Amino acid sequence: MMDKKRLSVRRISYEDTKTFILNIHYARRMPCIQYAFGLFDGDYPYPVGVVTYGQPASPSLCKGVAGEENRKNVLELNRLVLYPEYNGDNYASFLVSKSLKQLPAKTYVVSYADWGGWHHVGYVYQATNWLYTGLTKPRTDKYSEGGHSRHYAEGETRRQFRTAKHRYIYLCGDKHDKKQMKLCLNYPIYDHYPKGDSEHYDLRNPIPFIDTNTMIKEE
Repeated sequence: MMDKKRLSVRRISYEDTKTFILNIHYARRMPCIQYAFGLFDGDYPYPVGVVTYGQPASPSLCKGVAGEENRKNVLELNRLVLYPEYNGDNYASFLVSKSLKQLPAKTYVVSYADWGGWHHVGYVYQATNWLYTGLTKPRTDKYSEGGHSRHYAEGETRRQFRTAKHRYIYLCGDKHDKKQMKLCLNYPIYDHYPKGDSEHYDLRNPIPFIDTNTMIKEE
């Protein structure tokens, strides 16, 4: 049973996130990180979970959320991972909720639940009152070995399949801020959250529902 009195969430360094992101998270890849927070349990000196936020890799996403005038105010929740024994009992939602309160006001935070690749629904976002803005379409984008698509070589023609994802957005700020920010959103807000059974993966050998690495093609 989770004891909230024992838990705290505070800023951590980039280095402090590596154990979780490189060894536990299914992506096994460090993202762009501007803010990182750790979940601490009692007197244990090290985090038992981390959540990270950074600038979205796609410039079009930065502008697409709430227009050119707000593109610098967009962050992406790009990693959320806890030790296995802390999965469940609302530890993840506690970490996310407390970390969001420590981000700058008037920040748009976007995150995705990979439904097409990992059968993730995004229940942690639902539990922390994010806005649901729909399911993205499957697509292909430029691909470079060992890096993100924005790092592709000049003239690169390889493309990688990207699965459909549930998109969630959180508005940081007080009631007045959120009211004004919502008016700038370019995505529709849905009244109902998606439902379904989220799949769990083996930390030793995470295998997606759809293996996008086998779906790289040449143009």
